[in-house]
Amino acid sequence: MRAAGIDFGKVRVGVAVSDELGLMAHPRPYLDGRNIKQLFASLAELRDAEGIELFVVGLPRTLDGREGPSARRVRNFARLVEEKLGVRVQLVDEWLSTKEAAGRLQASGLDTRRARERVDSAAAAILLQSWLDGGAARR
Repeated sequence: MRAAGIDFGKVRVGVAVSDELGLMAHPRPYLDGRNIKQLFASLAELRDAEGIELFVVGLPRTLDGREGPSARRVRNFARLVEEKLGVRVQLVDEWLSTKEAAGRLQASGLDTRRARERVDSAAAAILLQSWLDGGAARR
């Protein structure tokens, strides 16, 4: 099963796609999160071009583990993805995935501007890879 990881943000939406075997997550260019209509059109294109059967969407929590306003936005987004695109969505804890992605990009030597352009999709790849490593794709 092909899955796509999504790191949903107000401005940028990070995207990653699993390989055909469901072993590796590969980042894709981020999508513009400011235009929801265009965002859904882009996700539909991704679904069709890559054969996506499941979107794995990061669910943000506060540092004490509770869900705040960002989590409510993500839950609403996930519901709309299922309704509009007809694809299952699984929410997964995105605990510090963006911070981890930023650290990895910095360690790879990218300058701040280029790292900022890639951090959202790198975070999506981290959460999708974590989901794949957990064996969820094989269940």
